[in-house]
Amino acid sequence: MLPPPGTPGTDLPVRSALPALADALDARGSAVLVAPPGTGKTTLVPLALADRLPGRVLVAEPRRVAARAAATRMATLLGEPVGQRVGYSVRGDSRRSAATRVEVVTTGLLVRRLQADPELPGVAAVVLDECHERHLDTDLALAFGLDVHEALRPDLQLVAMSATAQADRLATLLGADDGPAPVVEAHGALHDVDVVWAPPRAPVDPPHGLRVDPRLLAHVAATVRRALAERTGDVLVFLPGAGEIGTVTGLLSGIDADVLPLHGRLPAAAQDAALRAGPRRRVVLATALAESSLTVPGVRVVVDAGLARGPRADLARGLGALVTVRASRAAVTQRAGRAGREGPGAVYRCWTSAEQDRLPAHDEPEVAVADLTAFALELACWGAPGGAGLALLDRPPTASLLVAGQTLQGLGAVDDDGRATPRGRALTAVGVHPRLARALLDGAPLVGRRRAAEVVALLSADLPSRSDDLVATWRALRSGSDRPATARWREEVARLERAADDAVPRPGERLPDDTAAGLVVGLAHPERLARRRPGGTATYLMTGGTGAELAPGTALTGAPWLAIAVADRSPGRRDARVRSAVAIDEATALEAGGPLHVEDDEVSWRNGTVHSARVERLGAVVLSERPLRDPDPAAVAAAVAEGLRADGLGVLTWTPAARRLRERLAAAHAGLGAPWPAVDDEALLAAIDVSAARSRAGLARVDVVAALRALVPWQLAGDLDAVVPDSVTVPTGSRIRVDYTDPAVPTLSVRVQEVFGWAQTPQVAGRPLRLQLLSPAQRVVATTADLAGFWVTGYTAVRSELRGRYPRHPWPEDPASAAPTTRARPRR
Repeated sequence: MLPPPGTPGTDLPVRSALPALADALDARGSAVLVAPPGTGKTTLVPLALADRLPGRVLVAEPRRVAARAAATRMATLLGEPVGQRVGYSVRGDSRRSAATRVEVVTTGLLVRRLQADPELPGVAAVVLDECHERHLDTDLALAFGLDVHEALRPDLQLVAMSATAQADRLATLLGADDGPAPVVEAHGALHDVDVVWAPPRAPVDPPHGLRVDPRLLAHVAATVRRALAERTGDVLVFLPGAGEIGTVTGLLSGIDADVLPLHGRLPAAAQDAALRAGPRRRVVLATALAESSLTVPGVRVVVDAGLARGPRADLARGLGALVTVRASRAAVTQRAGRAGREGPGAVYRCWTSAEQDRLPAHDEPEVAVADLTAFALELACWGAPGGAGLALLDRPPTASLLVAGQTLQGLGAVDDDGRATPRGRALTAVGVHPRLARALLDGAPLVGRRRAAEVVALLSADLPSRSDDLVATWRALRSGSDRPATARWREEVARLERAADDAVPRPGERLPDDTAAGLVVGLAHPERLARRRPGGTATYLMTGGTGAELAPGTALTGAPWLAIAVADRSPGRRDARVRSAVAIDEATALEAGGPLHVEDDEVSWRNGTVHSARVERLGAVVLSERPLRDPDPAAVAAAVAEGLRADGLGVLTWTPAARRLRERLAAAHAGLGAPWPAVDDEALLAAIDVSAARSRAGLARVDVVAALRALVPWQLAGDLDAVVPDSVTVPTGSRIRVDYTDPAVPTLSVRVQEVFGWAQTPQVAGRPLRLQLLSPAQRVVATTADLAGFWVTGYTAVRSELRGRYPRHPWPEDPASAAPTTRARPRR
């Protein structure tokens, strides 16, 4: 199938690497091909494999537009239309036939086929393109493919292709017992690309969520105009998303060039137009898909906004969404390279060279930052809950997997052991996030298949919206005011409607559109059902426990309840900002959030007292509460203990006697350990009995001394004064208080003359008492826990220093046998 050398469009750098790739596959059955963008790997490698192998070659691309473009390019090289020897299949669109030898699919569709029939009958090789992008589907397809190769199809050849040189980990993953898989490299011959640093003159706000500062977009448009004036050739502009592309398109009106958008939401015809050279100079406004997946002809200039868009999950608050971030150094390097494919070019970077050094080196893999609910369900359906036994490039974060597992259990998609249930398999077959699949399958009987499919298609698409009112956006799509967006949306609606064929409509009156939309959104995200806070019009509490606020001036202001579809939270802010929602009533919230609707007796510590009530709630939202006359004593005790933990031990009345007893017990535990009780804060909060209290005032009346003594086992209670005495009698007969401030080192401060005659240091808490020996003026002259040793080695120096200063006090040569005294000799 590969055209002979000299055929236009086939003499590309990767051609010279094809023999080495064939040898590697013959020897090992798998290989890694590293080739920069524009070297021909996506189009020539599959054709060469089809020449060598009897079956079909499956090529997996991370995006639909890339899959269609690759198939179109290969068919053009063969001089035939798509659908004959080269075809493609993407979600909602397929062009293939019995004659198809090379089929290009999305990685998501490859995962679906592997789940449906892991043996991939009739397939001789799987080529995974753009592995460096590390999408979740790419990681899954690679892991599943390796599992099939090792367990079911050792004859299935695997090729992992990457545009970056980080191939060692891929080779190790694809390798077997005889070492890493072979790595074959193809080197491109890029032309020189001049770097022009073009930062905005005035500061711009950093991106947050989906928001990009309009001043940056205005600067990008101005930079495009500058590049058109200073350079020749077509201009490729990198922007984070379709919304920004639309904004910059408007700002470029009137320029002497054709302005063409290129992103995943466009109809196929519009995408194809951007990938064809035109009669006039062109400005192509593209998302990151043009970094490596696609080749845009005629480009000699790149203008880079320096931003990217990717998924992020806020595990603590249950928020997950696409966010705008700074592009990595690896990404902006690839973007710049697009200007040097056909000749010398230039890249205009809308940031400074100093900022370049602070960019992250590489994009984070999605498995490290994204919501893993769908990923975890795919693993469970494969029979490998949590990825157990699979070769994954990166292990999923434990916390993310835990949250994903809890979500899937709530959906009924997995059992207690993490294995997929029949419902879980039905959800994953829909081909959208499990939450949205649940909303489709459970919502279709309630609102009708068509309306459920329309709302789920809206929730699953990255569509531009000028309003946070989701119903308004839905109506705009129905009206067809944005024809490209409406066309793609309707394709997805039709597919989802077919996926819900088995839904049986519920009898009764047809629900209004607003109620239907709110019900479907609530089924997808029951933890985001939100009730307005008392006294406010724009602040809400979600059932998941997170606060939310509406943007000023929104039409949703004042709605008693919301079903929130999209929300994000700025760093440092407590509440999330609502980006898309539906106004609903309480009845709709209760129907959508059914499992969260509970009524139970609750006993808790609130505002310094025990609060007991019969509470009806929807998650964290309290719907009603009635006082309890006779709360469970155990629950009351637990609430008081929790109140003490929340308010701290300082609410107790710590008399001097209580503080002193705590210090003595701490010393006993430090010296002898258990069973002497620990009395640090954590231990006391866990062990001290305050069950008789009902309020902060009651805690203040607790007899702390009695409570501390109750912690001492009865067998040891009589030994307390012997083990940690309050005071020690020294040889003069004086009783001197022991200092237990440091429980590890009980200390006695005493004048040297009062311990004459003590041969050994007394024991306290199982160890020698530390003595702070004082001069007659009560100044410390020595510290020791070995009095016998001090008399021999240290006393002589003290005696020689002090007997001249204090001549009226005795300084015997043998203090261990001398008589102790508290007196000085009288003056003469």
